[in-house]
Amino acid sequence: MSEREGSQRERGLRDPVGVVVVTYSPGDTLDRFLDTLEKATTRRYAVVLADNGSTDGAPERAALRTGVTLLRTGGNVGYGRAVNLAIPEAPGGWVLVANPDVGWEPASLDGLLDAVERWPRAGTLGPAILSPDGSLYPSARSLPSLGRGIGHAVFGWWWPSNPWTAAYRRERGAPTEGPVGWLSGSCLLVRREAFHAVSGFDPAYFMYFEDLDLCERIGAAGWQNVYVPGAVVNHEGGHATSRDPAAMVAAHHASAYRYLSRRYAGWRWAPVRLALRLGLAVRARLARRVPSMAAGARSTRRPPATPAPPVSPPQRRPAD
Repeated sequence: MSEREGSQRERGLRDPVGVVVVTYSPGDTLDRFLDTLEKATTRRYAVVLADNGSTDGAPERAALRTGVTLLRTGGNVGYGRAVNLAIPEAPGGWVLVANPDVGWEPASLDGLLDAVERWPRAGTLGPAILSPDGSLYPSARSLPSLGRGIGHAVFGWWWPSNPWTAAYRRERGAPTEGPVGWLSGSCLLVRREAFHAVSGFDPAYFMYFEDLDLCERIGAAGWQNVYVPGAVVNHEGGHATSRDPAAMVAAHHASAYRYLSRRYAGWRWAPVRLALRLGLAVRARLARRVPSMAAGARSTRRPPATPAPPVSPPQRRPAD
């Protein structure tokens, strides 16, 4: 690494950390997010609330806190589009993008920021995410192949340990720090340079798959998506989706088709796209009637009692 690159990275870590939270009537979860964030880092930070039309007054109350700014997006514009609007208003070379129903463990944001030094080509970094039942949510995954995706969709909801789901969600063995295919957007530290290089989130995704799409494009641009299980957050989950489950099921399957149809574009993949469209339509209809299918495959792994020590990767830069 050149002296100039090292100096730039050092300045970037001294900058305030931007925190972007997308809100849609988040209730008390937003207070919990902000209260626990205070203990998650010793660094300076500034929070931007990208509000998609809340009616409960929670974002307005939160904006009375020091260092919290309310940005109204103009309506329920979707998750990725709201983040795109808010990131220019957030400071720093690194911006934390998160849902309001995340709770921070002490020093967890510092743990993510410390990993920046170990992974100089990281474009995104994601923590270990614990579900309300204490299980380790599979937030670090491989990019979905057609076979793994179909196997996961068909079997995951009733046989969560099936080989296709286990391979896709990387639930084999102990969680280790290192590059993965993609990371959950519910809590994601993003390098501003990498985010801008790929034009941010694709606004065509209203909800779901926007994080997969972003991480795939960041990886294709030469950056890495790095899982940091030594940093831990808790995620309540389902706060927004529980209000209108049928609409969320429809959005999930529409986003799945959008992602897959783009990945398998061109005339020779037309039969595959048709089969995917029909299969996802059938699955969406069933998921509206079967709650366990809509909920998806449950986590099959518990967090380790002792987190794995940080990894020191080879300091190599990929060819431009």
